[in-house]
Amino acid sequence: MSMMNQGSGRGPVALLRRIALGGAVLVGVIVVLSSWYTIEEGEIGVVLRNGAVHDVASPGLHFKLPVVDAVVALSTRTEKLHLPQVAAYSQDIQAAEMTMSVNYRINAGQVKEIYARLGVNYADRILIPALLDRTKAVFGRYNAPAIVGERSKLVAEITESLRDAVTDEGIIVESVQIENIDFSDAFEQAIEQRMQAEVEVTRLRQNLEREKVQAEIRRTAAQGQADSTVVQARAEADSSALRAKAEADAIRLRGEAEAAAIRAKGEAMKASPDLIDLIRAERWDGKLPATMVPGGAVPFVDVTGR
Repeated sequence: MSMMNQGSGRGPVALLRRIALGGAVLVGVIVVLSSWYTIEEGEIGVVLRNGAVHDVASPGLHFKLPVVDAVVALSTRTEKLHLPQVAAYSQDIQAAEMTMSVNYRINAGQVKEIYARLGVNYADRILIPALLDRTKAVFGRYNAPAIVGERSKLVAEITESLRDAVTDEGIIVESVQIENIDFSDAFEQAIEQRMQAEVEVTRLRQNLEREKVQAEIRRTAAQGQADSTVVQARAEADSSALRAKAEADAIRLRGEAEAAAIRAKGEAMKASPDLIDLIRAERWDGKLPATMVPGGAVPFVDVTGR
């Protein structure tokens, strides 16, 4: 009877030992396996040892001390923060509600400091308050019409101001967008009317400038035509003067030639009286006069011989 009790006693103990050993091995395997961890691309791991920041881990497979170490992964990718309702007042005390967004990422070289000071909710603790504060400050430097007409300049100033506020905190602001600015309905209507009036003034100025240009073109054309007429008149006058001078010169030259011929003939007649008879003979047509005066002689014919 006692031997049976001993046999039955050893059986449960051995089983328990096997179960305990199996459990220990299983726990050991789990612990060993859980000591390996992977950091994905676009992330950085913050290794915590007993709750304190110990090291950082780059993307890849890593080992940590069981139980003692823990790892928190932080994204280094560009993230987008969306704020649907950001209220601000313009310089001329016009209330506006904006829809904004920010593209940002953390500085990989400052991950330990970021986690130590801010934890994983660094955007809620630093980025959002800074965005709200800097937006209101910059927004308040513009009056409402300038905000409507110079939105790109407004966004650029908000972006630069936000960068100055969070860069030292390890947050890199890539861009800020103002997707919508909503003023009161009455003010938006007044802005629209003002812009329409400015467009009309611009149109009238353009028309006036166009009319000035056209008038100048007409004046220039008329002046050109008048100048052309004057030039033509001058050319015709000069041509007439040249023709008159040429005719006068021709008459003068003919007169001088005839006078020279007369002088030459006179001088020749003086030098040779017989030349007169020769000229008469050359001009005689060979007919004698039909009537003769008693006692008269036959005209210019000397038949006596000399």
